[in-house]
Amino acid sequence: MDQHKMTKEEWENSIMTWWKEHRGMLREDAMMEYLKIAQDLEMYGVNYFEIRNKKGTELYLGVDALGLNIYEKDDQLTPKIGFPWSEIRNISFNDRKFIIKPIDKKAPDFVFFAPRVRINKRILALCMGNHELYMRRRKPDTIDVQQMKAQAREEKLAKQQQREKLQYEIAARERAEKKQQEYEDRIKAMQEEMERSQANLMEAQEMIRRLEEQLKQLQAAKEELEKRQNELQAMMERLEESKNMEAAERQKLEDEIRAKQAEVSRIQEEVEAKDNETKRLQEEVEAARRKEEELRLQQMANATRGHLEENEHNEDDETVNGDVSRDLNTDENIIDPIEDRRTLAERNERLQDQLQGPICCGLCKNRKRLHEALKKDLAQSRDETKETAMDKIHRENVRQGRDKYKTLREIRKGNTKRRVDQFENM
Repeated sequence: MDQHKMTKEEWENSIMTWWKEHRGMLREDAMMEYLKIAQDLEMYGVNYFEIRNKKGTELYLGVDALGLNIYEKDDQLTPKIGFPWSEIRNISFNDRKFIIKPIDKKAPDFVFFAPRVRINKRILALCMGNHELYMRRRKPDTIDVQQMKAQAREEKLAKQQQREKLQYEIAARERAEKKQQEYEDRIKAMQEEMERSQANLMEAQEMIRRLEEQLKQLQAAKEELEKRQNELQAMMERLEESKNMEAAERQKLEDEIRAKQAEVSRIQEEVEAKDNETKRLQEEVEAARRKEEELRLQQMANATRGHLEENEHNEDDETVNGDVSRDLNTDENIIDPIEDRRTLAERNERLQDQLQGPICCGLCKNRKRLHEALKKDLAQSRDETKETAMDKIHRENVRQGRDKYKTLREIRKGNTKRRVDQFENM
């Protein structure tokens, strides 16, 4: 964890997110998926022991479920020589000397030296146990085991069917809740749209009321203007008829006429202003009506689209006197399983290539997507300053396209004698 630039809270959030991605998976299936990934790791199930060859070169011996592998001192990830259990006939040790006799009688014994006797005792016990399990896994099952496996398959099938039923019900409930939420959101949006339309309608009605009032005022102003114009006309006629009027009376009449003309001009300006205001209000009313019509058409379109969408979804150190030797049971019909082993990622890629098309395996695609996303997230948060030598070796192996089983197939090529000679020359 300290190799990544993530706080404790960020780790917890990430782990919770990854855990949710596997919701609904049975505990047994989750454990199996974990083991499928873990078994592809280079150091999975390997017990390492410091040894020396006859030349005195310091090396590592790796004992695992598939055989014995030899590693260089500074690289416990990439084995250099491999011996599968199917090639080994007898294992023994005398003091610190360990001897492995291959089935190929033409090949020399595979000999190495451990630093202490108890190390050889431990190597011998691990070799016997791993070889026994190796052979047992490759023999036909007994009747009792077959019955147990059949019962286990039936129980697994029943659990699988129950889980699928539960997942179907959960998915159906989630779909119903999602649809209900969509309906609620749609109703809320329609209510908000109706409220906006109602507000726009009230604003338009208020504008129409103001326009009507303005029109009344304009009509009254026009009538007042016409009245004043008639009075002015009458005054002008009186002025024409009163040529013999005394100067004072004439002057008074002219003053009244000028005052009346000024009043008429003022009323005309008011009428023009009201007329302009009325035209502006009429334009606003027309704009409001157009907007209202657009909103109404949009509501109809939204309702139609929603209806269509609804129809589309539905140990002790002790002295050993003499040799300690064990013969290993062999079977010539057993084929080295490494030839057919592939990493989980490679198996997923092959299966996906085979199933490309309308029936592509969703589980494999989802598993690969999650795995790639996890690798990407961890790569982005990696602190390169805290990278170990093993990390650098692993990154280089990945860059060159090597994995656990490709390496094992490579180091087991050739006959046993050639590999024993290669070990002696390391």
